[in-house]
Amino acid sequence: MTLNETTPRTAAIADDGDTLRFCSTCAFSSACLSQGYDKSALGELHCLVEHTGPYRAGDVIFREGEPFNAIAAVRAGTVKTYVSDAEGREQVLGFFLPGEVIGLNAIHSEHYPCNAVALDTVMLCRFSFPMMATLAQRMPGLQGQLFKLLSQDIGKAHLLAGDYTADERMAAFLVTLSRRYAQRGFSPRRFALTMARTDIANYLRLASETVSRVLRRFQDEGLVRVERRDVEILDLERLVHLAHGVLRA
Repeated sequence: MTLNETTPRTAAIADDGDTLRFCSTCAFSSACLSQGYDKSALGELHCLVEHTGPYRAGDVIFREGEPFNAIAAVRAGTVKTYVSDAEGREQVLGFFLPGEVIGLNAIHSEHYPCNAVALDTVMLCRFSFPMMATLAQRMPGLQGQLFKLLSQDIGKAHLLAGDYTADERMAAFLVTLSRRYAQRGFSPRRFALTMARTDIANYLRLASETVSRVLRRFQDEGLVRVERRDVEILDLERLVHLAHGVLRA
């Protein structure tokens, strides 16, 4: 099942919100709540939000070139986006965490410009984009939130485009992950790297061996503690200092 397909709306999916409160990871809650709308008001405005999933690790959410008609907020799990060249080699474009939105880069061309795949068990909230665009005209603030999300998406794409060292790239990657988890109420210092080292290396434009070597050095220097995929940031201030050139670019 891909993002263009829908599941029956009667499917029961666990939720940490209720009929009035938004899920803690909802990408649109701040815009809606700032305008005084709760979930019941959104229902009256015929905003259709469909829960889709679960997608298992390796399941395709959408494919490059498919027609665009929906964006989706990650409700649980991690999504990887990537493109492939003529020889089938992947270029990782990004990783999307709970509360972040996939599909925004398809708005202009009306086709998905990349592939999206689940890295673990992923749940999504699917938003019909035509419905979202119509709703934005009726809800002050929602259109602004869409622009904000688009800006964040562009910012992620350019984060590592400069001529930075491996240490700077890895530090920036860890700091941005920390900040993104914190924005959604998760721990900014302890989290899992749900993506493989090879995917991290691909995204950072580094060799896999370099990623492993830098993480080991960070651990030896007391910046982080790494155990398999679990990471604990021990000295966030030093990591931020190391990533300063990347993060302010």
